[in-house]
Amino acid sequence: MSFSALGLSDQLVRATEDQQFHAPTPIQLAAIPAILAGQDVRACAQTGSGKTAAFVLPLLAKYQAYRAQLGSLDPDLRPKQKAVQTLILVPTRELAAQVGETIRALAKHLPELPKLACVYGGVSINPQMMALRGGADIVVATPGRLLDLIEQRALSIAQVKHLVLDEADRLFELGFSDELNRILNLLPVQRQNLFFSATFAPAVQALAEYLLQSPARIDIAPTPVAAPDIWQRAIEVDEGARTQLLRHLLQSQGWQRVLVFVATQYAAEHVAKKLKRAGIKAEAFHGSFEQGKRSQVISDIKASRIQVVVATDLAARGIDIAQLPAVVNYDLPRSSTDYTHRIGRTGRAGERGEAVSFITADYAAHFRVIEKQLKLKIEREQIAGFEPKEVISAAAPVLVADDHGGIKGKRKSKKDKLREAAALAQQKE
Repeated sequence: MSFSALGLSDQLVRATEDQQFHAPTPIQLAAIPAILAGQDVRACAQTGSGKTAAFVLPLLAKYQAYRAQLGSLDPDLRPKQKAVQTLILVPTRELAAQVGETIRALAKHLPELPKLACVYGGVSINPQMMALRGGADIVVATPGRLLDLIEQRALSIAQVKHLVLDEADRLFELGFSDELNRILNLLPVQRQNLFFSATFAPAVQALAEYLLQSPARIDIAPTPVAAPDIWQRAIEVDEGARTQLLRHLLQSQGWQRVLVFVATQYAAEHVAKKLKRAGIKAEAFHGSFEQGKRSQVISDIKASRIQVVVATDLAARGIDIAQLPAVVNYDLPRSSTDYTHRIGRTGRAGERGEAVSFITADYAAHFRVIEKQLKLKIEREQIAGFEPKEVISAAAPVLVADDHGGIKGKRKSKKDKLREAAALAQQKE
């Protein structure tokens, strides 16, 4: 089926051709007609499935119809200021920018372009307030900055007709539940609600059931981990040899661009520094970076000015690098959901990708739990010269999944650390 058969205007179809969208993806086939019909939508689809265009295209069609309706009114009856018609909430700055780029690309042939505002933290609020003068048709926002702008009276969401929660699972994982509740209380009761997510954790499911009215339920099988265009590898290695193994793979595999995932900001800086000392063009990427630095790193990896980005999960969410050949789990993810999101950075748009996980002795059981949750069985490999010598001790913890999709591992909680510190202090007294 073609995009024109879905009821989109000639201008929007032309934009899909410009973007080389040859045919609608499954999520687009299911979501576009439902959104055009005014239904609420609950859509579960994998990263890289085309879900952004799945809601952007029909919402732009609705905007086009709205502007045509305004054009038929007497000029004196038309609103003087643009009211926010569509609000798209996203968890990160990078995803806000990415959604904004998609909207601009798909709207470029419309007779009247929508006024778009992408607002997020990490940058000065003043330029965003200036950009919102005269209102906006579409706002893409992270929850915290949106509330800041509302408190500054820079915009109102009292007339929103379409609410989109993109990456709804991450909005909850990143602790935005309170902000979401505050935003929902400011929205009009009558509106169209669209929930898009790669996974539906219990908290997201509960909110969807509360807000959505007779929604179109769309479940596209979350199969990035089993997709034939992603070669998943699990390489056994000692913890202290991981950087050397990474350097070996960079040379032997010929990867021109690689996204390496680590557990902490310190690890991102540490691993990137070691790679640089070895003559590899690498940069860290984490949540403490200012927006200018974050944008520069993304631009550099996309343009192949650097070869490796060493990133934390939080910072990497929303990064979209076309034709990324490989991702490496230097540190294993905390959950099967994070594993899915991580490897979904490669093997996109029909390209072949490679996802490598380093399996150390202490985290071998951890990875088995991830495999079990995702119904996977990845053959363990050993690379000549990097055969592991460490073994799992009898005291190694048994790892189990928690109720939120996370995996309890050997990392100590803050309470555990405080107890140990107190016990050590008592011993010294």
